[in-house]
Amino acid sequence: MRRRLLQSILAVVIMTALLLGVPLIYTAWLWVEDVTRSDLRVRLDRMAAEVISQEGTNGLVEGTLNTDSLRVLTPEGGRLVVVYPTREDGAARIDVGVTSVPGALIESLAMGTSGSLRLEVPSDSLRTRQKQAVLAVGLLVLVAISAGTVVAVVTARRLADPLLEVADRAARLAEGDFRPVPRRHDIPELDRVSDVLDAATVEISGRLQRERALVADVSHQLRSRLTAVRLRLDELSVHEDPDVVTEAEEAMAQVDRLTVGIDDLVRSSRNSGSAATRVSVIGEIEQVTRDWQAIFDGEDRPLSLRGDRTVMASTTGSRLREAISVLVDNSFAHGEGACTVSVRLIDGIGRGPSRREPMVCIEVTDEGKGVDNDLAPHIFDRGFSGAGSTGVGLALARALIEADGGRLELQRRIPALFAVFLPVAVVQVPPGPRTT
Repeated sequence: MRRRLLQSILAVVIMTALLLGVPLIYTAWLWVEDVTRSDLRVRLDRMAAEVISQEGTNGLVEGTLNTDSLRVLTPEGGRLVVVYPTREDGAARIDVGVTSVPGALIESLAMGTSGSLRLEVPSDSLRTRQKQAVLAVGLLVLVAISAGTVVAVVTARRLADPLLEVADRAARLAEGDFRPVPRRHDIPELDRVSDVLDAATVEISGRLQRERALVADVSHQLRSRLTAVRLRLDELSVHEDPDVVTEAEEAMAQVDRLTVGIDDLVRSSRNSGSAATRVSVIGEIEQVTRDWQAIFDGEDRPLSLRGDRTVMASTTGSRLREAISVLVDNSFAHGEGACTVSVRLIDGIGRGPSRREPMVCIEVTDEGKGVDNDLAPHIFDRGFSGAGSTGVGLALARALIEADGGRLELQRRIPALFAVFLPVAVVQVPPGPRTT
């Protein structure tokens, strides 16, 4: 950002200097020439007065024209051509100065109907003064650009550094660092942002503490109730009827998995960072499909799991199971027909910075009517439901997937197809022995 600010300010400074400097250089060039010509015109006026002073009452020069004063007024290296009337010649001519002037700067003056003055001087001195004027103006432009550069650097640093600090503070706030920062930057707008961040820090910290306390209380109560339920089921596990024993054992397994899921969710609420590990996707989802198989069978609806068992993803097993369970539950409650959960590997595409990394794709679909157009943009909004439910399930599933660096999307509306994309687990190859 500092570089962009610096480049923007420098571009404005350089553009302004050029827009003002180029016309000023041209003006200085013309001004030096105008001053030089004005000096020549003044000399010609004085020369004309000298010639006129030697004319008689009849307007003619008697005898030879005295050129002493004219030679004094003629610049060094210059040439003066005088045309004047006499009794013998109405347009007598006399040259004063050098014979010829290379690259001459010429000024002339008419004296009546039969007299004139023509003054030629070398243009070298004029060009030298013009170059000096251009150089002086150019130096002024360079000084202006240098001063603008200093101002741009100071301004960019004064603006960019506080903005970077505010951005870093916001990033630390997102990571759970709620320590207040008393430092201010003497920039009203940025200081206002810092004040708002301080207030937000206090409010978010308080809310998180209250929510964590509530989660701890709720999880404690749930575990207490689940423990009581498991004790009752444990009593049924010694029943004489084998079917009752089987159902009790299945129920106890469900209670154990629910307890583990609650513990994982509590840990996730306390630690927002990813705890992803290398897990077998099919192996984790099989537990979900086994739990839901009986429920789907009770409604005469097929539930199937397809995919390659060797596909490994970098994720948290408990989060993945909970998210897929939400999607299967959503299919059971709002879908129709067969529910299919498929796992596939999407290969990476491209090379270099634009390369798309390989991903694990988990798709959950059914044969129902799908999602309405009005509901599709809000289907993952927390608290939003088009069927009278709590509207928490899909929002929770997306949050669980995103916590491990994945994403959950509605890939198709009719029939509904939800897709979970997870990073492929990278196999860590131990380094080989060194060779010498």
